[in-house]
Amino acid sequence: MYVTPEQIQAANKANVETFLAVANAQFAAFEKIANLQAGVVKTAFEDSIANTRALLGAKDMQEFVSLQNSFAQPAIEKAIAYSKSVYEVAAEANSELSKVAERRVAEWNENFVSLLDKVSKNAPAGSDVAVAAVKSMLAAANSAYDNLTKVAKQATEIAEANVAAATETVKGLAKVKKAA
Repeated sequence: MYVTPEQIQAANKANVETFLAVANAQFAAFEKIANLQAGVVKTAFEDSIANTRALLGAKDMQEFVSLQNSFAQPAIEKAIAYSKSVYEVAAEANSELSKVAERRVAEWNENFVSLLDKVSKNAPAGSDVAVAAVKSMLAAANSAYDNLTKVAKQATEIAEANVAAATETVKGLAKVKKAA
C-alpha cells in the first residue's frame, strides 16, 4: 500500500484550505475589533469635546461638579457596551475556529478509519484483533473529544450568561445610583 501523488496533493490542499479558513476567521475578528475600537475612539473624542465645552460653560462650582458627575454614567455604559462587543467578537471567532477544528478532526477520523480498513484487508491472518483494538481506541478518543467539545460549549454558554447578567446588574446599579 503506497501513498499516491493524488493523495499527497489532496492532503496538501486540505491543509491549505484549513489554514486559509483559520486566517480568514482571525482576519474577520481583527477587522471587527479594529472597527469597534475606531468607533470607540471617535465617540470618546467627540464626548470629551462636548464635555469640555459644557464644563467651560459652567457658571459656578456647583454646576461644574454636577456636570462632571453627569458624565460618569454615559462613560460607564459605553465601557460596558464596548466590553460586551469585544466579548461577542471573541466568542464568534472562537466558534468559527472550533468549527474548522471539528471539520479537520472529522476528516482525519474518516481518513484514518479508511486507512485501517485498507490495512486490515491486506493484513496477515490474526491481525483482526489489533485492528479492532485500534478502532475501539479511536471510538473512545472520539467520544472523549465529543464530551470535551460539549463541556466547552456549555462553559461558553455559562460565560455568556454571566456576562449578560453582570451587564444587567451594572446597568441596574447605575440606574439606582442615578435615581438617588
